[in-house]
Amino acid sequence: MKTPACESLKLDNQLCFALYSTSLAMSKLYKPLLQDLDLTYPQYLIMLVLWEEDGLTATALGRRLMQDLGALSPVIKRLESQGLIERRRSSKDDRKVHLHLTEAGRAMQAKAETVPQQILCASHLNVEDAVALKSQLELLRRALQESI
Repeated sequence: MKTPACESLKLDNQLCFALYSTSLAMSKLYKPLLQDLDLTYPQYLIMLVLWEEDGLTATALGRRLMQDLGALSPVIKRLESQGLIERRRSSKDDRKVHLHLTEAGRAMQAKAETVPQQILCASHLNVEDAVALKSQLELLRRALQESI
């Protein structure tokens, strides 16, 4: 016998499910685009940060991506084995590891420049709506982080 569900407990009424299912769809969209670059999505995020700020410490990278360094370490190692980045210990403090793009890593930036536009086109959002949505998501993230 089917029991009537409380409106607040219906799957389609859940903000978390809308975010989760959208994230899954976004990942599926990125996958073939990033396969052309031989990158996974986490690797792509690291490369985005390093294209902005080459030589960042691994700790600063973790903060920027809001991820634990333990989770990022295998991804960093994989990028290094692919010849895209190199790790260098700081000469002033050997506890700090700086991440530097190699020539191949810098060259990849030009190949990746079409990815954001392809994602925007697939979203069917105009630039203004995409920026507004991103701003709303950032506000939501900050509010949730304050609640943790």
